[in-house]
Amino acid sequence: MKGLRKALLIGMILSVTMLGTIGCMNQDSASSNDVLKVGAISFAGTLEPTENYFSWAVVRFGVGETLIKFDDQMKATPWLATSWKQGDDKLTWTFTINDKVKFSNGNSLTAEAVKASLERTFAKSKRAKTFFNYTEITANGQELTIKTDKEYYNLPNLLGDPLFLIMDVTAESNGRDIAKEGPIGTGPYVVSSFTKERAELKRNDNYWDGKAGFAKVEIPSINDANTRAMALQSGDVDMAISIGPGEYSIFQNDKNFTIYEMSSLRDVFVRMGQKGKLRNPNLRAALIAAADRESYAKNLMKDTFVAGKAPLPPSIDYGFNQLRDPNKYNVERAKELLKREGYEDTNGDGIVDKDGENLVLDFYAYTTRPELPLYAEALQADYKKIGVDLRIKIVDYAVIDTLSQSGDYDMIISSVVTANTGQPVWFLKQYWGTGVETNGSGFSNPRFDELLALGESSSDPVVRRNAVINAQQLMLDNAVALFLGYPKINIVGNKHIDGIKITPSEYYIITKDLKKK
Repeated sequence: MKGLRKALLIGMILSVTMLGTIGCMNQDSASSNDVLKVGAISFAGTLEPTENYFSWAVVRFGVGETLIKFDDQMKATPWLATSWKQGDDKLTWTFTINDKVKFSNGNSLTAEAVKASLERTFAKSKRAKTFFNYTEITANGQELTIKTDKEYYNLPNLLGDPLFLIMDVTAESNGRDIAKEGPIGTGPYVVSSFTKERAELKRNDNYWDGKAGFAKVEIPSINDANTRAMALQSGDVDMAISIGPGEYSIFQNDKNFTIYEMSSLRDVFVRMGQKGKLRNPNLRAALIAAADRESYAKNLMKDTFVAGKAPLPPSIDYGFNQLRDPNKYNVERAKELLKREGYEDTNGDGIVDKDGENLVLDFYAYTTRPELPLYAEALQADYKKIGVDLRIKIVDYAVIDTLSQSGDYDMIISSVVTANTGQPVWFLKQYWGTGVETNGSGFSNPRFDELLALGESSSDPVVRRNAVINAQQLMLDNAVALFLGYPKINIVGNKHIDGIKITPSEYYIITKDLKKK
């Protein structure tokens, strides 16, 4: 606990120092009505869209766009593609590319340019193939045709993931450093400069969908939630993404600010590594049953969360209420499960042991999501009640990504969007599907894989939905992971900024519609 608090204190000190720097850097620009300052969480180490999940930053910054755009119901609507249709063979999709669109360098967006961009993504990203596989992509004028290896009923939705943003690949051929300078995209803004600590954008004068509201956008990375709130209060930023539960009340009754919030598609959950101590399902069940998720949502998160139960949140229609939780909160049952597996406190030190070894678990968390350290400390306290020693390790997000693939962990907490393409199968497969690179947990279940395949490929929406519901119940019955809660997502802006909107996908943050009132 002391180690965690020390790490968080150091992080806060550094963040406060950064805030002072931000204030100094922005004194000149603050007088300009044509500069937008956005306090954001840093997670992108580069702007290379095929690296990690950095494409999310490129789209959120308003630099990149995809063929389709998700509406508030996560349905695909036209964006860079004006229309699409599926062929009679169910394997061929044809997209009509918007002939009004230009890249930020003035080059026209053609089907050939889209083809080159998609091919680059597949060549550089292993993750691309987890969405779909193609056998051929062809271009003819503004018509793009994609032939797939099997039927994908929702291919347009899959192409709405930021990974498939469309960039002008000729810029890279001409020497542009995509990682440092960002891709040449079709969005309302262009990257002026970028480091992990700060990004600066300028208006794209070639933007196809109207003039962007600001000449410049400054995006300092402020990872500490308290510091982000301070920056917004002091006027060092005009809007802040993801105000934490501890700071939320500051802005609720302040007429100088507006809170934009909605139920999210996110799930805050704890993966359990099943290659080591937690290979025992009763041990995992005990850890789940010892977590007071209702209290966390109400008291710890101040009702900004819904209490967790299942992999998918109640905000999407996949049977949340009908799913049965066999490991709902029950401390005495948790103790009994531990005892059943031979774990008892034989030496009176407060920690249960077996074969002379205390039950000590390493718990990895990162701080860019303010709720994660709070959950970590709450679990540490609850697990102490059943004699489990939880050792919290605060690490960089990149370490989390590496550990999740290697499986070298006991427990990892994450905050993840569960339906990033409007459908949840991809999320379930990424974290628990057999043989998937990002599933290092050790969990593998043939029936689970069959259900996901059915949920992904069936032409019948009822069959797809039921398959996903049954896959979730299988996970709950096998105590695969601990699902802590589902947050509301928010952006808080000062009263002078118009056009702020938050969407379930969390993809579209800096848009052309942001402007001074």
